[in-house]
Amino acid sequence: MHSSEKVAAPEALPVFGALPAADPPGVLAACDGSDGSLWALDRAMAEAELFGLPLYVLAVVNPSPTGYPPGVIELVQESIERLSASMADGLRRAVATVQHARGRPYQGELALHVVLGNVIDVLLRCTRDQHTLVVGTRGNGGFSRLLLGSVSTAAVHHAACPVLVVPAPPAH
Repeated sequence: MHSSEKVAAPEALPVFGALPAADPPGVLAACDGSDGSLWALDRAMAEAELFGLPLYVLAVVNPSPTGYPPGVIELVQESIERLSASMADGLRRAVATVQHARGRPYQGELALHVVLGNVIDVLLRCTRDQHTLVVGTRGNGGFSRLLLGSVSTAAVHHAACPVLVVPAPPAH
């Protein structure tokens, strides 16, 4: 089943809890809601439109370590579910924000994905089946002085597809 659809109203887009489709390969955009990821999403939309490829927008929820005492596991699971739902809403808002900034809706197939796991591991696994990965230089990590964040650095060095690293525009 192909999980993509033409974008009209981002707030109504379904969000899938599985990895993006391998067929057809598309443009994969990593989005954590940071300004840098919004710039990357804008460029990913342009790339997908240019090449007529589907756009897969991916957010990863990194669950806490295992080993909780009995009774706490349920609370942790509820927290992860709430965080996943929040990330899904964040992806919808990101698409709407970028479309608004572009002044027009995205003109292609789009699927939103929120997946549990280690951000770098999930992203690199997804690149095996995609045409291009688009990431920002830095996301929500705490090391803004670095040129590239840990996710973009790992992508550049280990992705199985071409990687486009999109810098944020200069501050005015």
